[in-house]
Amino acid sequence: MAKIYLDHAAATPLHPAVKKAMEPYLTELFGNPQSFHSFGAPAKQAIDDARAKVAQLIEAKPEEIYFTASGAESNNLAIKGIAWAYKDKGNHIITSAIEHYSVLYPVKTLSKMGYEMTTIPVDKFGMVNPDDVKKAIKKGTILISIMHANNEIGTIEPIKEIGQIAKEHKIPFHSDGVATVGSIPVNVSEIGVDALSLAGHAFYGPKGSAALYLRKGTRIMPLIEGGIQEGGRRGGTEDVAAIVGLGKACELAQKEIPKRIEHKQRLRDRIIRELPTKIDRIYLTGHPEKRLPGHASCCIEFIEGEAMLLFLDDEGIAAASGSACTSKALKASHVLLAIGIDHALAQGSIVFTLGKDNIDADIDLLLTKLPPIVERLRQMSPLYAKFKKGEKIQGGEECIPKK
Repeated sequence: MAKIYLDHAAATPLHPAVKKAMEPYLTELFGNPQSFHSFGAPAKQAIDDARAKVAQLIEAKPEEIYFTASGAESNNLAIKGIAWAYKDKGNHIITSAIEHYSVLYPVKTLSKMGYEMTTIPVDKFGMVNPDDVKKAIKKGTILISIMHANNEIGTIEPIKEIGQIAKEHKIPFHSDGVATVGSIPVNVSEIGVDALSLAGHAFYGPKGSAALYLRKGTRIMPLIEGGIQEGGRRGGTEDVAAIVGLGKACELAQKEIPKRIEHKQRLRDRIIRELPTKIDRIYLTGHPEKRLPGHASCCIEFIEGEAMLLFLDDEGIAAASGSACTSKALKASHVLLAIGIDHALAQGSIVFTLGKDNIDADIDLLLTKLPPIVERLRQMSPLYAKFKKGEKIQGGEECIPKK
């Protein structure tokens, strides 16, 4: 049975060229980059080269790139590190209701330490209104953190407009760019961020490879102390192979992003356009146009997302329900609830995220296999039975916007 992977937001396969670039640093080039001898020098040079490649992808300066071990660590470093560094100027932090938990939880932790938190709501498409951010700013605001795009519903946020507001008020602005960097063009100066998180696993790099862009002059305190690595901002012996892999993934992405976007967007549009013709009472989540090129997400009424995933997996198709961090929690996604979807409908969430190697035959199989799975699950649903009897059941909006 063929295996079809439609969960690239959770992890992408390691690019063969990335693997090849990493291999020497797993074996013969094993030296510590901080060592002053011939074993350390190649490792140090490899890190410098990778830093330049990461910087080039987002049009930053190499000295503004700090390597970490995950997008979650980058987010934590940005949120806590900047908040601690600017404590003398205030204690107010602004974020949105649909942020990844690696942003929401650090802010919640800071609120227990005396910081004040304002959570900006989103509209039905998951879009943050820049005016709401502006209205939330007060004298003691020291940080704004709004994600570049949401990994669960695919909506791309108006980051440039929010960045301009932050700049006008001289407030550090962080954005979680894990869903965008390596997938769409990102220019840190153009979008106006002072800090940006990115992770290699999202664009064919190794897991455990990530970075935080920090604009020169932006203050930050380290989470991990005890070493001089990364300019003293992140102590600990560097994972040279992972860093090299991240650099190579960035190099490849810079060359291939336009082609990848065109390919993924076409397949994405097939799912969004054709799935509602085969399944009724299905509702698109996220913005219909301002969304990630390889992202198609929806809620299907009267069934549970986890059940769909299990049946799809039996057919060789891997997908997701909500984010990878919450799909096992057996509770409604905070992102779906934030955009106004009720708990029952949110349970029927399913997310398809496409990669550069997916083909039309993959979409054909999905469109063939999912409808009978939905029908089978609905036959076991008491809500569906009530609906068939004509009883009023709360639903959502049409999946595809009316033209």
